[in-house]
Amino acid sequence: MPIRLDNVAIAVRDLEATISFFTDLGLTVIGRDTVSGEWTDTAVGLDGNHAKIAMLQTPDGDGRLELFEYIHPDAIETEPTRPNEIGMHRVAFAVDDIDDALEIAARHGCFPLRGVATYQDAYKLAYVRGPSGIILMLAEELNKDRNA
Repeated sequence: MPIRLDNVAIAVRDLEATISFFTDLGLTVIGRDTVSGEWTDTAVGLDGNHAKIAMLQTPDGDGRLELFEYIHPDAIETEPTRPNEIGMHRVAFAVDDIDDALEIAARHGCFPLRGVATYQDAYKLAYVRGPSGIILMLAEELNKDRNA
């Protein structure tokens, strides 16, 4: 059976602020909607759910994020995910310049959990706490042929 990853969905506190963050990083909004009704109750497994959603896409067209903000029922606040917790961990993005990406994140009040690390002289990496506590990994490949 062929399978492919379509998108990663993330519940957020503030849809507009989260869209602003991700579009500043380079993603594009490819769709928006407000959803509710029996079909969403069935698909999501939550009776009476009503949400504002936005689908964002990476510039290469291969990656998508679905962001949703619940109108009903009220969103449940939880502690931000920690890197060693079981379950959904992080969303990773390859970036051309990690310093530029971190400057953009900082303008949104989002900062690395600790700092920027270098992995085997191959990547500069940073875990960033984004909007609604989302953990992002930003990764810049080092020594790659930028003309390839």
